[in-house]
Amino acid sequence: QVQLVESGGGLVQPGGSLRLSCAASGFTFSDYAMAWHRQAPGKERELVASVGNDGRSKYHAPAVKGRFTISRDNAKNTVDLQMNSLKPDDTAVYFCRRPRDDYWGQGIQVTVSS
Repeated sequence: QVQLVESGGGLVQPGGSLRLSCAASGFTFSDYAMAWHRQAPGKERELVASVGNDGRSKYHAPAVKGRFTISRDNAKNTVDLQMNSLKPDDTAVYFCRRPRDDYWGQGIQVTVSS
């Protein structure tokens, strides 16, 4: 059974940092690309970043490029999102996803506010 479980969210002040982690189980993690998405209140869900199965190819959305970094550890079956220089516009529920067949985690709240 495929499971994706996010952790690391919370409340942070503008300019601060958070690191999200997604723990994967129930499949051979190193065979799959992974991604992070987010959905802000009243907005559509959007792709934040993605990483290839071997960790070499990465994509970061223009809105987060230079501030967020996606990474994965195939030995630990985790995919992380390091978020720096956070802005109020980054406030959203963040989701881990396995794009190939559209498996999603339950999501975790990130709130950027003073």
